[in-house]
Amino acid sequence: MKKFSVDADIRNASTIDSEFYNSEEVFAASKEKIFAKSWQFLGDSDDVRVSGQLSPYTILPGYLDEPIVISRDKDDALHCLSNVCTHRGNVLVEHNCTDSQIRCRYHGRRFEMNGKFKSMPEFEGVRNFPSEDDDLPRVPFALWDRLLFAGIAPEQTFDETFGDMMKRMSFLNLNEFKPEPTRSRDYLVKCNWALYCENYLEGFHIPFVHAGLNAAIDYGTYTTELYNYSSLQFALSRGDEDVFDLPPSHPDYGKQVSAYYWWVYPNMMFNFYPWGLSINIIKPMGPSLTKVSFITYVHDASKLDRGAGAMLDKVEREDEAVVENVQRGVRSRFYNQGRYSPTRETGTHHFHLLLCNSINP
Repeated sequence: MKKFSVDADIRNASTIDSEFYNSEEVFAASKEKIFAKSWQFLGDSDDVRVSGQLSPYTILPGYLDEPIVISRDKDDALHCLSNVCTHRGNVLVEHNCTDSQIRCRYHGRRFEMNGKFKSMPEFEGVRNFPSEDDDLPRVPFALWDRLLFAGIAPEQTFDETFGDMMKRMSFLNLNEFKPEPTRSRDYLVKCNWALYCENYLEGFHIPFVHAGLNAAIDYGTYTTELYNYSSLQFALSRGDEDVFDLPPSHPDYGKQVSAYYWWVYPNMMFNFYPWGLSINIIKPMGPSLTKVSFITYVHDASKLDRGAGAMLDKVEREDEAVVENVQRGVRSRFYNQGRYSPTRETGTHHFHLLLCNSINP
């Protein structure tokens, strides 16, 4: 596989080579080099609210496809474990349930709620058994208020990855946000996952693609802030309505902020609006196919469908049309790389630098 390179100085840089979006080899390599080494959003801790609850998840279904289970033991402690039996590889927990232990329905192996091997029938005479290899492997996981995250082998700590966003948004208590399944949905987009992220990471296209959104925000005040493994775009409102009520201690106090758009490497988007939160998880399905999951949490229902957080489905469909067209274009024999706008595409440049660091040998 070729080595990808992007100049660290955006004024000199050209975009990542178009092979990144088209190559089956790059897509396959990204699975272990990028996604298996990152944190991923799992879901809501309400799924394991009481002692004895077991909740199965799959990390990035359709791509990583890693089965895990979250358990809450009798001491109210949460554990994140491999959901694969250490005997013959059977998936242990298939649906949310309550139990005092984890049991394999294939051959009867049992584990404590913390993953420790407990018992196994018909294993008398087996030497050096049980050992630590018979325990369920522990999976790195973390909580941000009610939100659950996990990773197969994250290269950065949770705080290194999410700390900047958590600090900036600490004026909000996510435990007070309520899931709203009727406003959550999946989209299939015919593009490479990275192209979808790139589109999100720049507001450059807003006046040209999103007439409704452009009317709600002051595009001239649209800014991007870069952090080690995340970036923030935020937009000020054209008026003083449909904006955040920020506390005096907040760094943005006095500004009419209508939205905070946080992107976290490699594929997570956290869009905060005065009404609540829209989480977008970008799931690679193929070199030119991506599933985008919108997960909605409502904080103030009286502010729904207003301001920058209105018409999210319409904005999504407008974005889909653009990125699907770009996917067609990057397959052209006449296109390889472009240049960046130093004022409007710093987020995309930052993303490309992180991709190069991850994917190269």
